[in-house]
Amino acid sequence: MKKILALLSLIASLPAQQGVSANEIVVGQACALKGQAAGLGTGMQTGLQVWFDKVNAAGGVHGRKLKLVSVNDGYEPERCVQAVKMLIEQEKVFAVVGGVGTPTAKVAVPVCTEAKVPFIGAFTGAELLRSPHNRYVVNLRASYYQETEQLAAWLVDGHGMQRIACFYQDDAYGQAGLEGIKQALARRKMELCATGTYKRNTLAVAEGLQAVGAGKPQAVVLVGAYAPCAEFMRQAKENPALATTTMCNISFVGTDNLLKAVGPAGNGSLISQVVPFPTDGSVPVVKEYLADMKKAGKEADVGFITLEGYLVGRFFTEMVQRAGKELTREALLDTVAATTSLDLGGLQLAFGKQDNQGSDSVFLTTIENGKVVPVPMPSASPAK
Repeated sequence: MKKILALLSLIASLPAQQGVSANEIVVGQACALKGQAAGLGTGMQTGLQVWFDKVNAAGGVHGRKLKLVSVNDGYEPERCVQAVKMLIEQEKVFAVVGGVGTPTAKVAVPVCTEAKVPFIGAFTGAELLRSPHNRYVVNLRASYYQETEQLAAWLVDGHGMQRIACFYQDDAYGQAGLEGIKQALARRKMELCATGTYKRNTLAVAEGLQAVGAGKPQAVVLVGAYAPCAEFMRQAKENPALATTTMCNISFVGTDNLLKAVGPAGNGSLISQVVPFPTDGSVPVVKEYLADMKKAGKEADVGFITLEGYLVGRFFTEMVQRAGKELTREALLDTVAATTSLDLGGLQLAFGKQDNQGSDSVFLTTIENGKVVPVPMPSASPAK
C-alpha cells in the first residue's frame, strides 16, 4: 500500500503536460535567425519576446512565466526538421510558435502533428497549413490566396490592368503564391502573361527577370523574400520591358527589410499586409504594441513583422489563459476551436472546429518616396 501511495504521489507531482511546470510554460520557435531571410525570423522573435516579457512582468499566465526558445533553421527545410525535433525532444516545448516560411512549415507540421504538439502562428499564408484541416495547426494571419485576391482586385478591377506576370521562389512558398494569383486571375477570366523563378536563399534573379520581361507585363506579383525581390526590382528598373511595370509583393517579403534593401526602385510598388499598419495608434492593439516596444527599447524594430510576432504572442497567451490552470495541449486546441469570435484589440479573429485560420484581414500598402503608406481600398471577397 505504501508503494502505491508513493507512486500516486510521484504521478501527482509530475507536470501535467510536457513543457508545462508549476511556474513555467516553454514554447519553441524554429526560424531564420541568420542568412538572407534573417530579418523575418528575428522580427517574429522580437515581437514574441516583447509580449512574453510584458506578461511575465505581470506575473505570467495562471502564475506561469513564458519561456521562448528560438532556434535558427536558416530558412532551409532540412535544418528546420532537425530544429523542431530538437525543440520537442530535448527542450520539451509545449508548443511551436512563430515559425517562418512555407518550405520550412511544410516539413515542420508533420513532425509536430506526429508528436501532437501545436504549431501556432507561423509567418506564412500557405494553403497547406489550412487545407486539409489539421487540428494541430493554428493560423493567425490571412492566406496567400486572400492576399493575391486583394492584389488582383486592385490591379484588374481597380486599374484595368490585363497583363499580369508572376516572379516566384522555386519551392512550396513560391508555388503557393503562384497558385493564389492564378486563381484570382481565373475568377476574372484571365491568365498570367509570363512567369519567372529563382532559387531560395540566392539572389540569382536574372534568368527569371528575363522570362518575366518577355511577357511585357503591366504588373508583376513577386512571391519571394526581401533580398531577391529587392534585387529583381532594382534590375527591373534597368530593363526597358519592366521599367514602368507595377511591382507587387505579398506580406512574407518582409516590408521593412524590403524597404531598406530596394532603395528608390521600390517607389510605387505595392505590398499586401495581414496585420494593421504598425504605427497606427488608433488601433488599440497597435497603440499597446508601440508602448511596449518603446518600453523594451525596441522602437527601431517597429514594423509589420514584429507586430505580427507580438500578435501571435498575445493570441497564444489569451488561449492559454482561457484553457485554464490545468493546461494541456488538447485543452489549448479545444479552446482555439471554440473561439468563434475574438477581438484582439482591433484585429478580429474567428475559429471553428474545421477552421484553423483566425483572421481574414488583408491591407494594401505602397512605397512613396522611400516610405511605406497605406492604400485605401474596399475589401476584396475572402478567398481562404
